[in-house]
Amino acid sequence: MATRFLLIALFLCFSHPALALDQESFAMCISKLRQAGLEAGLPAQVISQHLDDVKLNEKVVELDRSQPEFTSSFADYFNRRVSEQRIEKGREKYRSHRQLLDTLTREYGIPGHYLVAFWGLETNYGGYLGNIPTLDALATLTCEGRRGDYFQGELFNALRILQAGDVKASQMKGSWAGAMGQTQFMPAVFLKHAQDHNGDGRRDLWGSSEDALASGAHFLQALGWEREARWGREISLPKNFDYQLTGFGNKRALADWAELGLTLPNGQPLPSADMEAAVIVPSGHQGPAFLAYHNFRVIMGWNRSESYAITVGRLADRIAGAGPLSKTPPQAPRLNREQVTRLQQILNEKGFDAGEEDGLMGPGTRKAIARYQQANDLVADGFPGEEVLTRIGILQPADQAPG
Repeated sequence: MATRFLLIALFLCFSHPALALDQESFAMCISKLRQAGLEAGLPAQVISQHLDDVKLNEKVVELDRSQPEFTSSFADYFNRRVSEQRIEKGREKYRSHRQLLDTLTREYGIPGHYLVAFWGLETNYGGYLGNIPTLDALATLTCEGRRGDYFQGELFNALRILQAGDVKASQMKGSWAGAMGQTQFMPAVFLKHAQDHNGDGRRDLWGSSEDALASGAHFLQALGWEREARWGREISLPKNFDYQLTGFGNKRALADWAELGLTLPNGQPLPSADMEAAVIVPSGHQGPAFLAYHNFRVIMGWNRSESYAITVGRLADRIAGAGPLSKTPPQAPRLNREQVTRLQQILNEKGFDAGEEDGLMGPGTRKAIARYQQANDLVADGFPGEEVLTRIGILQPADQAPG
């Protein structure tokens, strides 16, 4: 969903305990929210009309407090989302919405197959929008306390959307974290970027695919989408490639990458365009490699995940008729938080500086793995594969990565 990474970051940054939330404490919280809403400039009628009916949603509390036990490999993430079924459905949606998509490309500069790809990843082309009442979700998250200020702001933004008449409260449903509509916008993003493209007087991201696609186009334009440019592309790396050159801190001109031996997967030379790119290797030296252009970072403005950005780009490519990847992403061992924490501890003890031992497989941990690999005559791609994890001692030799 749009702003998903922001939510994840907020989850991790605010570590103080959540409030014990029951019906009594929830009612007290709502009473305080009524006053806070007035101070924020919301009309008393809007506050009473909608906050009087909000309900504590225990499922939201449960989902908010739970953390995924295992990491998910790029192969898991990518293969589930860029499936043949989703590709074929995306092509059908592209054909049936072609006139609208061409119009949006002229207006906003976003090619239609990218808009359809976002649509497909966020809600399966509008097929599943979430069924949790948004006001209940946001009020529950506000009163739970861990990120109360953030969710209070989003709750008030949702009330402003209702005040504007874009949707009825009974129809305002979405994810447990408050993301809404066919584009899964949080209320703040909705207020800034949602569009009434069909001219019916409402920014209807639930019932109108036209409004939803136009809103996605407006959001991407505001994020800085570069017209007539790709997201990136799959490439082939030379056998002696230095994986320390990967990542966004090592952007180079395409001509420079070509001099280092990078080619297209079929061996043909890279394009001669005057632009910079970074090399991204999401599943190590045995998996596919990608050049990431400016629009790759724009996609990450929607969701700050490299896996998400690659998946959007590749789904868009497939919708437009491209073939599958030349290299299948390899599976990686699934590690739980305890194992990742232990990995970080060992790396730190050995002097490879994995940073905070938080159980999260982030960039710092991957860089530490790369330094360990380099020191032990392994390919220093920073990928937590079976070989390096076995050497470090996180896996036993008999442990296997999932098939």
